Amino acid sequence: MKRTRYAMFLSCAAMALMLGGASPARAAPDLMPMPQSATFDGGGVPLAGGVQVVWESGKPTPLLKRALARFQTRLNQLAGPSAAGGAPLALHIRVGRDPEYLTVHEHEHYTLNAGADGVTLTADGPAGVLRGLATLLQLVQHTPQGVTLADAHIDDAPRFVWRGLMLDVSRHFVSVETVKRQLDAMELTKLNVLHWHLSDGTGFRVESHRYPKLQEIGGHHQYYTQAQIREIVAYAADRGIRIVPEFDIPGHALSVLQAYPELAAQQPVPLTKEWLKTCQTAFSGGGSTTSCSQHLNLNNPAFDPTRPDVLRFAAGLYAEMGALFPDRYFHSGGDEVVSKQWTTNPKIAAYMKAHGYADAPALQAAFTAEVEKVLAHQGKIMMGWDEVSEAPIPKDVVVEAWRGSKWIGSATRAGHPVVVSSGYYLDLLRPAAEHYAVDPFDVQADGLSPEEGAKARAKAGPMIDAFTLDPNEPPLDDAQKKLVLGGEAPLWAEIVSDEMTDARLWPRSIAIAERYWSSEGVRDVADMERRLPTIQAELEATGLEASRNRARMVARMTPGNIEPLTVLTDATVPVQNYAMNRLAKNGDEMLDAPGAIAQPDSFSVMAFNRLASRYAAGDLSVAAPLRAMLNVYAANASAYQVVATTPQLQAAIPVSQQLSALALTGLEAMEKGHHNKAWRVKAAQQIAQQQAVFAACATHVASLKSTLPPSGLMIAILPGIEALVNASK
Repeated sequence: MKRTRYAMFLSCAAMALMLGGASPARAAPDLMPMPQSATFDGGGVPLAGGVQVVWESGKPTPLLKRALARFQTRLNQLAGPSAAGGAPLALHIRVGRDPEYLTVHEHEHYTLNAGADGVTLTADGPAGVLRGLATLLQLVQHTPQGVTLADAHIDDAPRFVWRGLMLDVSRHFVSVETVKRQLDAMELTKLNVLHWHLSDGTGFRVESHRYPKLQEIGGHHQYYTQAQIREIVAYAADRGIRIVPEFDIPGHALSVLQAYPELAAQQPVPLTKEWLKTCQTAFSGGGSTTSCSQHLNLNNPAFDPTRPDVLRFAAGLYAEMGALFPDRYFHSGGDEVVSKQWTTNPKIAAYMKAHGYADAPALQAAFTAEVEKVLAHQGKIMMGWDEVSEAPIPKDVVVEAWRGSKWIGSATRAGHPVVVSSGYYLDLLRPAAEHYAVDPFDVQADGLSPEEGAKARAKAGPMIDAFTLDPNEPPLDDAQKKLVLGGEAPLWAEIVSDEMTDARLWPRSIAIAERYWSSEGVRDVADMERRLPTIQAELEATGLEASRNRARMVARMTPGNIEPLTVLTDATVPVQNYAMNRLAKNGDEMLDAPGAIAQPDSFSVMAFNRLASRYAAGDLSVAAPLRAMLNVYAANASAYQVVATTPQLQAAIPVSQQLSALALTGLEAMEKGHHNKAWRVKAAQQIAQQQAVFAACATHVASLKSTLPPSGLMIAILPGIEALVNASK
């Protein structure tokens, strides 16, 4: 009975999405990213016989043969295997030569014409073929007449040449298979750069032959062999994706310094044997060594830039790692160096005074310039977080703007190419709509307001100024816009395990991919949210494990009955703006909590809120599915109480109860004649309580000082409930 009721709930959610405008037989297919130009004739070509490829420009390269093999496999996954005896649809492919494939200058333009006479894909180079095939898969439609390929005329090319994701595998290691799944999804959404964050305080993740202690000590038994790195690089290249590695210097270096402590600015290096001995001595009168690490920030330890052997070490490491990654760009980090690492070391302080460095940033600027020379000598173009733009470095160094949109303006004004990640941080757990609203050209799009910055400065000090927007920052001129290569969406993995990776990256990365690819005028949030479930379903049909992994997590946490936790996490979203990080005080406990399952974008929530909005506007045809969803929510609290057998699950009991209470209020709002003053007061209090929860983490500053729900969950059907209450009579 329980499975049947939840199946009915899922059916209602699907119905709500269709009622919202996404019909399985739509004349125009759902495409993401939206092409630069697309027209549809309203017809469709039967696909019962599959597709037969005709090469119109000579013999295909091995790369293109593999691309077509993937296309055929995915086509079968989306459309089903070809019917016996069916006539195949001809796919004519014309492709030009592109010696700049897998560079920022590669040719990605393609045209696609599909109709009764077949399909013609014309591309300027191999990358254009890959992008065109990705679009072609999105033209597959399931109609009452069977599976068809929509008639279409498409002329397409990307707005930005750098369209990336940043994957952090230092804090939580992910398998080779998981990395490959992300590359497959990137290919299908036309993302073309994987920025791979391979070292940080918590782990060094690549086998080094030159410095074997890096993996033996700093890798904590979880790292990629060099053979695996080459395998993944080749896998990405096949899919038109460049891999840019990141190895942090001079900060975020604990995992390296544990292996080679003599290079560290501060001694003893945290978590080394010498450090543990110091702790034991300090607590010999009582307490435990764990007291030493209670407030230890693993990101803080830094290299000693005054030691000549540090630069020699960096040169040796970068030469070895650079040989594994053929891309011209190499990310050296350079962010968040804690000044006290240097200024409280007497030897470094004396060096700074003797050489005229006024402060730690000045010393870092000089060191950064030397690192750039090392990379340039090795044939690499340096890339770094926006702190590097304060160093005297050549103009071809790529600046990654992360501390706020204003850095786009300052870095391009100085002549640097820029990749924008500010506004696209996926670990902030903001919904897709917020990322979608951020344009890489907008210097006011992301950052603390001056008012928020002033409040935060009182506690955080002047370092907060870097994150505060400058209202006087002028818009980019045409010359500056030419220097914006594109953007990246980072996923930092403090609270992201291997099995969470797919769901934390997708579907939000689909929306961000559209922001990077499509024209600036493609900004309709409602239409983006309407298309998003379709494309996510296609990604999961072709290999992404987001839903399957979430289901496995639910089954592990509540093995006796999966429905209550599933219903709860489908109706909620996680707290935002690093509020979840602040709740995660006990290591990895939050990885087995409901907040690890709830997603920033819940399709069932979107469906419910859309239905409620329509009902509130007078559309009574949606009453039945709306009531069905509300009944499922209302009945869930008692069932959840039974399955909440761990502290992490029990922390969500109050939210579960509030969800049921809100759902009952929604049902009452749909009844007529029972809305007296007392009822309206009760409803207003319920809504205000949940609004306060959202406000508590609406900004970075708010989440620092506000009381947060211990479960890390917020009730996301709130807009729909509010619409029903406001419309009640």
